[in-house]
Amino acid sequence: MGESKTFDILVVPMNNKIKQFRKRLGLTQNELAAECGVTRQTINCVENNRYDPTLELAFKLAKILQTKVDELFIYE
Repeated sequence: MGESKTFDILVVPMNNKIKQFRKRLGLTQNELAAECGVTRQTINCVENNRYDPTLELAFKLAKILQTKVDELFIYE
């Protein structure tokens, strides 16, 4: 039997510019949430860095906010 390996999990803090892009387009959290198929609370949590979105949601947000994912999210 081989050795058991453990892996360290790398946690990278992530911030975002969702609120800035949303306001620039004149969208409310409710409107953005409806277009993404999530709740307003989810958008609020993502905007306030309390929840990291799935890749699917990140790409939806970028498309709706007319930007690229790498311009929307900031990895520190």
